[in-house]
Amino acid sequence: MAEKRHSLTKEEKDFIKTVYRHYEASGRHDLPWRKTTDPYRILISEIMLQQTQVTRVEPKYKEFLKLFPTAKRLANAPLGDVLRAWQGLGYNRRAKYLWQVAQVVSNEKKGVWPKTFTELKSLPGVGEYTAGAVMNFAYNQPVPLIETNIRTVYIHHFFQDREGVLDKELLAIIERTLDVSNPREWNWALMDYGSYLKETVGNLNKKSKTYQKQSAFKTSNRYVRGAILRELSKQSFTNVNISKRFSGIENERVKAQLQLLCEEGLVLRVGKTYQLP
Repeated sequence: MAEKRHSLTKEEKDFIKTVYRHYEASGRHDLPWRKTTDPYRILISEIMLQQTQVTRVEPKYKEFLKLFPTAKRLANAPLGDVLRAWQGLGYNRRAKYLWQVAQVVSNEKKGVWPKTFTELKSLPGVGEYTAGAVMNFAYNQPVPLIETNIRTVYIHHFFQDREGVLDKELLAIIERTLDVSNPREWNWALMDYGSYLKETVGNLNKKSKTYQKQSAFKTSNRYVRGAILRELSKQSFTNVNISKRFSGIENERVKAQLQLLCEEGLVLRVGKTYQLP
């Protein structure tokens, strides 16, 4: 939990004014997950937004909540139905994590959502950032956040002339400038400003020590996994017709990823047939 601000430098005060000024004028105030404080809905939005653009997430978020309006409904659904609803977002393991979280909250916690950072972080697939995001956006509790847009903002204002910037260096200033009276809107403002900076000054995350360039999507295992799950969301198949269904991908790559998906519980093998669980 962040402490109250101590004395800020003029640079930090001017920075805070800049961020809020942009938010007031150009903030994305109509995003659906900003109109709720329900931790279930906040968690869905945060997991969907991981490595996925807002424009792709917004319609899927609405569709997903129509199918699974409560954690209980999600917990009781077959994983296969959850994976079908997730199609189009990628990183399908995230759907399984959400399903598992819903089961923990609905069954083990009797529908009561964790209220602390530590408890949230203990949920399946919930890391430091996601737990902190739920604390800020559901409970308005001031936990420092760092993700791609926020990282962009602080590098732009405080580390422009540096390379290999460490997250711990950024966090020191993030903690100092955190609006402890209204962390929810402050972090929204940071994210919106960061999105704007990416469009106008470029991806400053390249200056971060954590930056890793992603491999071309169509040559990645992620592409193969996505293709497999997309096909299985339509109908099951066997080893015999793999070559017909995945004509642009080597059979051995498909079989290797099918094996991994089975081990992860995202695909079920019944005899010679592969299907969603």
